[in-house]
Amino acid sequence: MPLSTRRDFLRIGSLGFGGLHLPHLLAADSSRKERSCIVIFQNGGASQLDSFDPKPDAPADIRGSFGAIPTAVPGIHFSGLLPRSAKVLNKFAVIRSMHSDEAIHERARQYIFSGTKPRNDLLQPSFGAVVSKEFGAKNGLPPFVVIPEKDLSAEAGFLGPAHDPFITGDPNAKGFTVKDLTLPAGVSTEESQARRALLAKMDGEFHKMTQSTLLNDLDEFSQKALDLISSPVARKAFDIHSEPDKLRDAYGRTGIGQGCLLARRLIESGTRLATVFHGGYDTHREHEPGVKRITPDFDQAFPTLLEDLEQRGLLASTLVLVIGDFGRTPKLNFSGGRDHWPRGFSVALAGAGVKGGVVVGKSDAQAGEPVDRPVTIEDLGATVYQILGIDTHKEYRANGRPVRINKDGTPVKELFA
Repeated sequence: MPLSTRRDFLRIGSLGFGGLHLPHLLAADSSRKERSCIVIFQNGGASQLDSFDPKPDAPADIRGSFGAIPTAVPGIHFSGLLPRSAKVLNKFAVIRSMHSDEAIHERARQYIFSGTKPRNDLLQPSFGAVVSKEFGAKNGLPPFVVIPEKDLSAEAGFLGPAHDPFITGDPNAKGFTVKDLTLPAGVSTEESQARRALLAKMDGEFHKMTQSTLLNDLDEFSQKALDLISSPVARKAFDIHSEPDKLRDAYGRTGIGQGCLLARRLIESGTRLATVFHGGYDTHREHEPGVKRITPDFDQAFPTLLEDLEQRGLLASTLVLVIGDFGRTPKLNFSGGRDHWPRGFSVALAGAGVKGGVVVGKSDAQAGEPVDRPVTIEDLGATVYQILGIDTHKEYRANGRPVRINKDGTPVKELFA
């Protein structure tokens, strides 16, 4: 039976292979300042009005009912739903003038996860996949991780399955454990090594008959999966239960809270990029009850993550990026909802050289469109790649043609000291 999917290889431990070693893992270049990244993705698209860009003087059906509160930066206000984040604005920056051309979830996510406009002929690799390809694994940890479940937009696209994310599951679930990190019961290391040697011999014979790029990618991924199974560093990094209850409570016993904590553990241990999905922002109906329910979870996890990273000396080398599909319509609809709105929205960035307390750009009186310093998705992508030490003009080949990882984007220089 062919092993044809990423999950098949993650389950390779059930075959009992061992003796795991990856001599081809990329070693860190000592001349390069290593940077990591944690992406918090607000699945569905958060309202700019009810987060980082409130408009308290707008009509009631635009401004909503949450009000505006002062932040740590004089003259800058956030939504009343973000009191904790407001207090630590000195640790992060906000772009209030983002705009996109995509209003459909799937294409909008592909766009913002890659910094490149979606194409019909191929799937552009996400930031995490590019990081995986450029820098490889470290300490046996998967370079690209998604918490709790993946989205098509956060995959490797034309880079192939070897650079798809490792999927953790929900770290807030009762009895949470990550699958595929141990060999099956009753299989010794010697038996595992023998089976691995047999598989290698069979693969060698098979490859004499076919030279498939996909098979090569899967072979590379299978080796990484095997290495993960044998790595005590990996098992320790995923063991969120070893964290003190006090810190787990500080993050919040929620999906995003424990997701951010797990992301910090993984980054600290060697993962290059971890994406934490936080759902519930696609509020076409009853917007205010919905965001009132989910936003406090974000407002607890996000500032705690920044403070935790800072205390551990990791914030200087870790980019924290808060993004979503797009924004929400300035005006509440007849169902009390806010619909898709790509023409103007906000994102937040922290760490890895990003200057805290900075607000880039300005939206109009309804938070509908940028009126000062508009920033494109390509600009955001170029900024992310520059921070992570990846050439924004980098080209790969797909379908026999060169494809840029970022086209026409310019890093947002105002974000840096």
